Amino acid sequence: MSTPSPHSFAAVLWDMDGTLVDTEPYWMAAEIELMGRYGLHWDEELGELMVGNTLLRSAEILREHGLPLPAEEIVEILLDGVVARVHEHVPFRPGALALLSDLRAAGVPCALVTMSYRRLAEAVVAACEPGTFVSLVTGDEVSHGKPHPEPYLVGAQAVGQPPHRCVALEDSLPGLRSAVAAGTRAVGIPHIVGLPETAGAVLVDSLEGMTASGLDALTADLLSAPRSR
Repeated sequence: MSTPSPHSFAAVLWDMDGTLVDTEPYWMAAEIELMGRYGLHWDEELGELMVGNTLLRSAEILREHGLPLPAEEIVEILLDGVVARVHEHVPFRPGALALLSDLRAAGVPCALVTMSYRRLAEAVVAACEPGTFVSLVTGDEVSHGKPHPEPYLVGAQAVGQPPHRCVALEDSLPGLRSAVAAGTRAVGIPHIVGLPETAGAVLVDSLEGMTASGLDALTADLLSAPRSR
């Protein structure tokens, strides 16, 4: 039986790309490389179209820009490139590992809720301390991707808590909308693309220096009156 959390939340649900790890440059490099094979232009500005989307939607965007491959094949090629880079180096975001350590010390379970596929999520989790994440929810294992609430509803269920007892950490608008729609205490940490003020969420500049107690204070208002600040 799990020990009750000393905080007003009982679990933390982490987005991966852009929140836990800065893999966006890896995705960008893989996209540019793939498009270049077919003589097609791709750059960082166009790459912002992909942030927060499901992998199949991202593949469709590349197809809309002329890539003559099936979406499923595009996804696997991009994953191959990103997973290979992650095996060489896992680029954790500032403050992420320290917060994970503090949550583990406080007995707060964490789950990863990502639209990336399981093989990439497992490569990232392998670089964390054993037992850091009690569950993985991945884009190839849900029926609806973000911004649909399903990923975070599944994540809450995986940690055995109602959504309102879970803090969700996100860097993209689709992810933030998913977390809010699921009823979690949503925290937005803008990275590649800025985030607007969002009802039911709170925004912070970085996770650097964040602790379990800090998350508690940051999200306390979301329990009674969901709002942005």
